[in-house]
Amino acid sequence: MTDSVFSLEIDEQKLAVVTIDVPGEKMNTLRDSFADDLQALLTDAKQQSVKGMVFISGKSDNFIAGADVKMLDNVEKREDALAISELCHRAFFDMKKLPFPTVSAIHGPALGGGLEFALACDYRVCTDSDITKLGLPEVQLGLLPGGGGTQRLPKLVGLQKALEWTLTGKQIRAKQAKKSGLVDDCVPQTVLLRVAKEFALKGKAKASKPKLDRLSQLLESNPFGRNIIFKKAQENVLKKTGGHYPAPLAIIKAIRASVELDELKAYKTEAEGFATLVMSSESKSLRGIFFATTEMKKEWRNEDAPAITKTAVLGGGLMGAGIAHVSAVKAGVPVRIKDVAEQGISNAMNYSYKILDKKQKRRILSKADLQQTMNKITGTTNYSGFKHIDLVIEAVFEDLSLKQGMVADVERECQDNTIFASNTSSLPISQIAAQAARPENVIGLHYFSPVEKMPLVEIIPHEGTSQETIARIVNFARKQGKTPIVVKDKAGFYVNRILAPYVNEAANLLLAGEPIEKIDAALVEFGFPVGPLALLDEVGIDIGSKIAPILEKELGDRFKAPDAFSRLIDAKRLGRKTGRGFYLYDKKSKKVDESVYELLGVSPSPRLNKSEIAKRCVSQMLNEAARCLDEGIIASPRDGDIGAIFGIGFPPFLGGPFSYMDKLGADKVSSEMATFANYNAVFAPCAPLVAMADTGASFYQVTPVQHAKPANQQEVVQDDVTATKSPTVTTNDTDNEQLDEENTPVLATDSEEVAESDTADSSKEKK
Repeated sequence: MTDSVFSLEIDEQKLAVVTIDVPGEKMNTLRDSFADDLQALLTDAKQQSVKGMVFISGKSDNFIAGADVKMLDNVEKREDALAISELCHRAFFDMKKLPFPTVSAIHGPALGGGLEFALACDYRVCTDSDITKLGLPEVQLGLLPGGGGTQRLPKLVGLQKALEWTLTGKQIRAKQAKKSGLVDDCVPQTVLLRVAKEFALKGKAKASKPKLDRLSQLLESNPFGRNIIFKKAQENVLKKTGGHYPAPLAIIKAIRASVELDELKAYKTEAEGFATLVMSSESKSLRGIFFATTEMKKEWRNEDAPAITKTAVLGGGLMGAGIAHVSAVKAGVPVRIKDVAEQGISNAMNYSYKILDKKQKRRILSKADLQQTMNKITGTTNYSGFKHIDLVIEAVFEDLSLKQGMVADVERECQDNTIFASNTSSLPISQIAAQAARPENVIGLHYFSPVEKMPLVEIIPHEGTSQETIARIVNFARKQGKTPIVVKDKAGFYVNRILAPYVNEAANLLLAGEPIEKIDAALVEFGFPVGPLALLDEVGIDIGSKIAPILEKELGDRFKAPDAFSRLIDAKRLGRKTGRGFYLYDKKSKKVDESVYELLGVSPSPRLNKSEIAKRCVSQMLNEAARCLDEGIIASPRDGDIGAIFGIGFPPFLGGPFSYMDKLGADKVSSEMATFANYNAVFAPCAPLVAMADTGASFYQVTPVQHAKPANQQEVVQDDVTATKSPTVTTNDTDNEQLDEENTPVLATDSEEVAESDTADSSKEKK
């Protein structure tokens, strides 16, 4: 079987050990030839009268990472997608019918189709390694598990866990997998194969009931209780998704079929749901995001660039604390925090401790691991300990002279090749580097809040930034678990530039009499995680007021923020951090603060429907995105889509602003903007959009090189060793830390100055 991903060896006990190894690839994935290869393997094994079979990976760090997503992207007809699912079903049924027991020996990720393969075995044994994680993350690509996952998983772990895991795409750690009954044993890697062989000699596994507590047993054992479970699951899905994503509802239907229909009809339900979802626009958009992020991992790779091994953060506020956290925890490097006050350092260190302590209490990490990580974070009120720092990241107020002074300090106190990265959200990096002795080491590194949860970071080189500096920062951002986009050095960069007019239009609608809750609800119904006014409350109304003049000065009157907002600032209504802004906040809830209307001199008088409100706000964002591409702020529509989705929560099911405009058509987008421009000139469609409307062009028909590139942008560099050639049904990071948090982030804020430090200091270095 030299052409197969499977290689078979049979020992003296007639035990077959099958090694799974996709040639030339870093990760094992299920390909279109998988079913035929498996059938040939099983036929060979039966002919040799084996007594048991163990499947183990030939890769050092993964079992099977999923199915080949490109295989799905090449599907043109629903019937073809249906055939893929039915083919998997038949292959796995053949495994279950074998006269001898089968065992999956799992080390590393077993995700998507990889876990479905393991579920089709009689037994599953996994290692207790941190890299061993099991899950069905297909929902994150707008799909459901199409290889029997919705049918076999509930029988092992129960309905409620199966719903939770498949509806979130959660990845399960080894010990949790053992406790829940997903695997039969969890052992050190050194004995994995031996233990798996012992299970193979036990004989065929007998069906057993899931390990459930008494209440779960009561609910899942009768039709009435099951109806409660499924009804609640559907209500939660609709509440969280707004009905924009069909995959979760299809998953619920398939899992429900596993207990209410006979086996053939239940599997048919899964296959039919899978086929429908593969062809859906939502899944195509989500798969597009997956492919885009996979491609981006191949860019700016420079293995010769010196690694960043020691970092420092200037400013111990929320942003500084978050940056220090991802540097120490994700990137695993020592971090030195400098603040003007000991309390600021203490607050920043406590920020990380609280996050890690929460993980320790949930047994995600040990007490020793917590202490070891905390030992990487130190603090100082001066520049002691900075001599051998590779990267200094400033996270202070939007004050140009302050930042320029810090550049001078770092050049004086650190090495000649130390990089100075500014977390500014709007100031041009060229201005920050204007007085630098070594401008080639100065770059922008714009994070989003909360840093430990938001996946995007903007990297902003100015014209004098060296190629090596860019490559080092891109590499480090990826080590921090971020998706970096390299953008041009101009006020607002990309994310804030498209966000500002969107928020300004929401403010204008409020001043025209549209109610606060109606405006926010309109954009949430459109697909954003929160409305624009609620977002402004989270960022801080005063922060928005500081950024707006910078954008207006550099980019023109269309960025002018409403003057009425100064009244909110004068009244100390700055948003959540002061307990009131557009909303009133307490520890458990928020509600619209009706007194804000009087303060702004507004009488609520609704005139527009929610669809019109959403169109007006979103069209401003789309128009500015098109300008950014034309000006070379971003290198490609792909970068613009990823930046908007990961940075400000643009609806993923729409694929990003450029994909969305392509779906609507440039003529329709331009026409709607022209209509709005009849009452406000800022809506006038930009010249690139008008030209595209005239020619019928679309953004993704134009290659990235036909657009201007951000300063210093390099061509893509392929790295066959580290880049996964065949995208798999996995999440962006196998660690999937976001899904381990109780409160998965839904808010994408844009400023490095999200809130004042708990012990606010008058000094500008306090955050």
